[in-house]
Amino acid sequence: MPSGVSSAPTSLDALFTAAAAVRGHAYAPYSGYRVGAALLDESGRVFAGCNVENAAYPVGTCAEAGAIAAMAAGGGRRITAILVLADGPELVTPCGACRQRIREFGTGDTPVHLADGGGVKRSLTLEVLLPLAFGPDNLASTGEGA
Repeated sequence: MPSGVSSAPTSLDALFTAAAAVRGHAYAPYSGYRVGAALLDESGRVFAGCNVENAAYPVGTCAEAGAIAAMAAGGGRRITAILVLADGPELVTPCGACRQRIREFGTGDTPVHLADGGGVKRSLTLEVLLPLAFGPDNLASTGEGA
C-alpha cells in the first residue's frame, strides 16, 4: 500500500469479502463486466453494491453507487474506505460520476482500494483519483442550505 493510504487489514479483508460476494449478484447481461464494491462507514459498518445494467445502457447503476446508497439508507454519512473489485486486463477504477459520489461522503484522504479476484492490486487516495475535487465543504461557505 502506498504511503499515506491505510486501512486495517481486517477491515480490508472484510471489504474484499463483501465486494466479492455481492459481485456475484451483479446484473450485467450486456457487457458481462461484473463489478462489486464495498465501503466502510464511520461506524465501522460494511456496505456493498454491485453494478446493475439496463437495456437503455446509460440508465445502469455502478457498484459504487449501490454501496453508497446502501450506506445512506443505513444511516451512514462518511466513507472511511472503499474497495472496487472486477476482473479485466486493467485495474478497475471508479468512473468520474462515482468518484464525485465518493467525494460527497469522503475526503481526499479516503482510501480507494482497487482489486481483482486475486486480491487488492493497488491502493490510493481519492485525491489521486479526483484532484482538487469540489465537495460539500465548498458549499459550506455560501451560508445557504441546511
